[in-house]
Amino acid sequence: MARVAFIEKTGGPEVIQWHDVELPPPAKGEVWMRNTAVGLNYIDTYHRSGVYPVDMPSGLGSEAAGVVMAVGEGVTGFAPGDRVGTFGPSRGAYATERNVPAKDLFKLPDMLDDRTAAAMLLKGTTAEFLVERCAKIQAGQTVLVHAAAGGVGHILVGWLKAIGATVIASVGSEDKAERTRKAGADHVILHKSEDIAARVREITDGKGVPIVLDGVGGATWNASLDSAARRGLIVSYGNAGGVVDGVNIGVLARKGSLFVTRPTLFDYYVTSEERQAGIARMFAMLDSGAITPEIGQTFALEDAAEAHRAVESGETWGSTLLLP
Repeated sequence: MARVAFIEKTGGPEVIQWHDVELPPPAKGEVWMRNTAVGLNYIDTYHRSGVYPVDMPSGLGSEAAGVVMAVGEGVTGFAPGDRVGTFGPSRGAYATERNVPAKDLFKLPDMLDDRTAAAMLLKGTTAEFLVERCAKIQAGQTVLVHAAAGGVGHILVGWLKAIGATVIASVGSEDKAERTRKAGADHVILHKSEDIAARVREITDGKGVPIVLDGVGGATWNASLDSAARRGLIVSYGNAGGVVDGVNIGVLARKGSLFVTRPTLFDYYVTSEERQAGIARMFAMLDSGAITPEIGQTFALEDAAEAHRAVESGETWGSTLLLP
């Protein structure tokens, strides 16, 4: 019997319910995967709360590391005992074990332990597509990273430094500021006590930054607009601080002919070739030491509701893991 989380309605963390489920044998094209570590990502709270609508009832979570128990008809490239990881797009990772589409899985390299993989896969590929496919950031450019002490933000800082960019990081506390400096940030802004845009202009001699990577959303939208240089690009990739509504294109003109995009990972990882290239690039950056995951806290798998509360209240740092 597997222990599996479901939601039957949207709402707060209390809507997460756990059930015993007898798994059928993996169907054609599926792999039976036993989870050893599950990654919690902010997008999980969007699915739970209804910010991103999902069909009900629904599983939660897309990121996990584990081991293959059995394979279904037609599955090649995987065998029982293989260490594997997934970052979606299928949901249902909040489980002790489940059947997963084989196309969503890939083998984990020996140098990557299960907990690091679960802390890294979705966040690392998110950093890869944001930096290299979406914003196409180049050496010498200056980039503002909001929520730089979070799971994705921490990886972004290391990635950007590795390619030769200058990083201005926005964080919420001095403790997070210190960790972000150690990750390589050139400048750190404490957004609770400093005006982000004013500090960005001061750091850049009034020019602003050519690229803003904003995983916060509504709470930082005006700061992002005011921090961007003429013809700058704002990449709004998350809603941790509320949804950005009613984007006024006239404001983009007045702020300096700005560009704005709201990307999602799986519009950049559509084909198997795109997925494999992104994963390979992430593993190469990890192997070189350019990026390092920070596992800030762990929770028991069935304490997922408590973990959601901690993440949404801003009490966490780095990556959060759920452990079966």
